[in-house]
Amino acid sequence: MEFEKIRNLSDEELKSEQTKAAEQLFRIRFQKSLGNNEGIKKLRTLKLDVARIKTVARQRELDAHKAANPVVANAAPAKSTRTARKKAKKD
Repeated sequence: MEFEKIRNLSDEELKSEQTKAAEQLFRIRFQKSLGNNEGIKKLRTLKLDVARIKTVARQRELDAHKAANPVVANAAPAKSTRTARKKAKKD
């Protein structure tokens, strides 16, 4: 499945696609262990699809977290206390 197609899926559709792909992966691996070599090429594409789906799900999770917790940027960095201690020793 193409990456853009995956991005256009809803969260529920992503979960269902992931479970379908994982189930197919299991079946192909099981057939492979029995000596049936049909569908070996499908194995790689299924792995990639699962990885893409997980990537999109994680990106959405991080975007939701960023929207809920916006980062406040400081105007200036905190002053060092080290220079204040040096000045105090000189006096």
